[in-house]
Amino acid sequence: MTPERKRAAPNPLIAQMAADLKPVRTIKFRDGVILIALAFVITVLGVHIVDGLWKGIVEGRASAFFIIGNGLLLILGVASTNSVLKMAAPRVGNSHDGPKWAMAMAAVLPLAAFVTLAGHDHGGSALNDPYGLTCFVSGLVASTVTAGALIFWLRQGAPVSPNTAGMHIGVASTALGSVAYGLACPLDGVVHLGLWHAAPVLVGAIIGRYALPPLLRW
Repeated sequence: MTPERKRAAPNPLIAQMAADLKPVRTIKFRDGVILIALAFVITVLGVHIVDGLWKGIVEGRASAFFIIGNGLLLILGVASTNSVLKMAAPRVGNSHDGPKWAMAMAAVLPLAAFVTLAGHDHGGSALNDPYGLTCFVSGLVASTVTAGALIFWLRQGAPVSPNTAGMHIGVASTALGSVAYGLACPLDGVVHLGLWHAAPVLVGAIIGRYALPPLLRW
């Protein structure tokens, strides 16, 4: 005769842990894209309400420097945003090399500005831009909505490296913020764009690297 198997006594600790379990909503990359796109649109609308968008863009009066400068910042912002969205759900094979190449491309802006200043007879006077500080501060302010959206997104997930994630948030938000405010700035010289529109990205990277990680740890 086969002896009856004794039923194992239920473990109260396991039962308690199972009772506390709650279903977790799956993070979808598409939802992150929609969230950041909405944040960028809100930012542009805010810029339009406060300062008004520059009509020269649609009238064909924007210079090549204006299009190239803002285009490079837009590429950097999109590449860094893509990286941040993927960090919320880390997996084997995820690569974050895109922002590195985009940063190298965007670095052409300040480099061109400094080369222009070096070849100018009165390079120091070119730094006395009466609108430079306004564009710099406005670019940082315009990054706050996107930065908040990216922080919210990562806090729903599980970023493996908060330091890297924070830096990418800073770069993504300030690059997109500079583009948003750049739509209201009629100054399209290489020095102005290369210095005052690119500088917020450097500041954003530093702030993101050292100030944001505590908000991203889980």
